[in-house]
Amino acid sequence: MDIQDLLDDDVSIVSLPSVYYQFQEAMSDKNSSFAEIGEIIIYDSGLTTRLLKIVNSAYYGLPAKIEKVSHAIGWIGTDELSNLLLSTVVIDQFNSIPNSVINMESFWQHAIACGLIARKLASYNEVLDPEKFFVAGMLHDIGQIVLCTKLPELTLKILLEAQSQNQPLHVLEDHELGFNHAELGGRLLEKWNLSEFHIETTEFHHKPAIAPNYSMESSILYYADILANTMKLGCSGESATTPALDEENWERLQVSGQIILPDLKEEIHKEYNETVSLFLQSA
Repeated sequence: MDIQDLLDDDVSIVSLPSVYYQFQEAMSDKNSSFAEIGEIIIYDSGLTTRLLKIVNSAYYGLPAKIEKVSHAIGWIGTDELSNLLLSTVVIDQFNSIPNSVINMESFWQHAIACGLIARKLASYNEVLDPEKFFVAGMLHDIGQIVLCTKLPELTLKILLEAQSQNQPLHVLEDHELGFNHAELGGRLLEKWNLSEFHIETTEFHHKPAIAPNYSMESSILYYADILANTMKLGCSGESATTPALDEENWERLQVSGQIILPDLKEEIHKEYNETVSLFLQSA
């Protein structure tokens, strides 16, 4: 079985909504004003409402209520609005997948938890952009959705084996398929024309030591994934037994001395419910 075979025959999977690409094109044009960039989004009233709801929430904690997308850009910037737009359209894109193989609400709860934890871990390193890591957390298991969509029976078999044998899901996928959901997710993000950062952190979030360019960043996703599973915040199909927090990958974060794990977990718990409500109930 080949990864490309799963991706090449389904336009609904290999392309994001056109509004995202139009937004990216406008952002790359130095002559585009905030108003012109905002106009691309306002033609989708549902998307506009969801974005403004999130921007006006405690997630951003802005001092004034934002009424227009163009004003949101002024407050949070084009890069952050792009991150927010990407998170929102991806959930929209896969929101209607049946729960016959995996519980999609629980899947996105896990993705959001992973994003929150990754953002918090990245915030301890001054050279990193924490908001990019929230999106990376949202995307890290996106290959699992492709498997559920394209190979539902085989994927269900692998998921049940992971639970009954307490084996890592990606290991069983490698055995059954010759590749795993992380590698499939990386190829999908290539199809979406996302950045090398997103492609690598998705592809190598189970094996950060071999990531060619973003090993530290992939390690952040690796630990965010483990902690989200340990805290039982949603589930993407992994077994109940989580990997150990090995020292090699932990040191790669370059922030280990600054983090008190119980405090980190408490902060995530405080943010989790509201963030899940914002992103899922708005979808």
